[in-house]
Amino acid sequence: MSKPQYETYDPYGHDASVHTAETLPYGMYEDTYRPAYEAQAYFVTEPVLPLPRQVAGGHRVPEPVIPEPAAPEEAVGRATRRRRARSAERPESAMRRLLPQALVVAFLAGGTTAFVAKDKAIELSVDGEQRTLHTFADDVSELLAEEGVRVGAHDVVAPAPGAALASGEEVAVRYGRPVRLTLDGRRREVWTTAHTVDEALRELGVRAEGAYLSAARSRSIGRAGLTLDVRTERAVTVMADGRSRTIRTNAATVGEAVEEAGITLHGQDTTSVPADSFPRDGQTVTVLRVTGVREVREEQIPFAVERTEDPSLFKGTEVIERPGQPGLRRITYLLRTVNGVREKPRKEKSEVVRGPSKELVKVGTKPRPKSVQGADHLDWHGLAACESGGRPHAVDPSGSYGGLYQFDTHTWHSLGGSGRPQDAPAEEQTFRAKKLYVRAGASPWPHCGARLHR
Repeated sequence: MSKPQYETYDPYGHDASVHTAETLPYGMYEDTYRPAYEAQAYFVTEPVLPLPRQVAGGHRVPEPVIPEPAAPEEAVGRATRRRRARSAERPESAMRRLLPQALVVAFLAGGTTAFVAKDKAIELSVDGEQRTLHTFADDVSELLAEEGVRVGAHDVVAPAPGAALASGEEVAVRYGRPVRLTLDGRRREVWTTAHTVDEALRELGVRAEGAYLSAARSRSIGRAGLTLDVRTERAVTVMADGRSRTIRTNAATVGEAVEEAGITLHGQDTTSVPADSFPRDGQTVTVLRVTGVREVREEQIPFAVERTEDPSLFKGTEVIERPGQPGLRRITYLLRTVNGVREKPRKEKSEVVRGPSKELVKVGTKPRPKSVQGADHLDWHGLAACESGGRPHAVDPSGSYGGLYQFDTHTWHSLGGSGRPQDAPAEEQTFRAKKLYVRAGASPWPHCGARLHR
């Protein structure tokens, strides 16, 4: 029987050749089954040459020498010998070799389970922007720190920053915004997490129906905040000309509310409360119809008196060196009639037209003599009654003579007197008259001199 020929493929790239193989009967074939790890010996591929390696200094490491692959027949023989050696091993040895592998598989399986358990799916909303994320954070604070979300004292976080996290939970952050609010004339700064003016008003509990708003209710509020003026609707009663009118208004001033009530102010008309004040809810405002005139009056300003001591004058003697002059003040008064009733004059303006002039007075400090020899026994009282009617300040119609004894100024000064005789005390005038009698007798008083001897 002829031997069949088989065409084989040389895996090493040599020229193919035709080999003959003897056909063996059944039962005489060698067992050619090989496990996967042994079957590799039958398929030898070209080795992959490694790239040259570099070392410090730039020197090349010599390339490894790759041995020539063994012939297929040699590989088959080695595989057969290994298989027989393994079959001869004891079962206990095989179990010891497989146990570490089983432990590694169990450890990896447990770690994967713990890893999956720590991972959480969270819905995070930051100021309205929502996203889904996975995290290993244990609480809200760790989550916000991981995502770089900073919160301040006026921001709102729900749940609270320290709350524990669970998978599927929702975390919301709303940033606070400052609002410089003027509500019915009262200014304050408030914080809100609202995004629009309408939301802020609802959050602050401000009634917006019928109110004046300086910004539209749909206007958005940025992180920098905004300035908002709100005037709510109020009931104000205006009384004028005997009538009462109640209106609902969001006016900024009492004057505006009066105008909305259909009342016009004329001339000096005014209101019971300042027209530029803020009208309060339930307030009553009375309109005052005013008519009036201004009147100018002049008043004197009293002068001051300055006294100085004079040792040449007897004690008790005062001489006016310079008479004082009163000043003049002009005052403007407002005479009003309010709702038909005349009011008390009210001073509006005062101006000084002329200032007062100070009066200068000399006061005597010289001791007064007790008597004048040769003249004390005469009737000086009778002479004074005849000359001046007994009045120390008397002055004749011509103005040339004055005092009890009607001295002229020249004679008075020659006797040691100062100033005018009528300004000196009565005792000094009598003393000077006695000195004049000693000098000239009764001749200075030709008409009344005879009274001295009665």
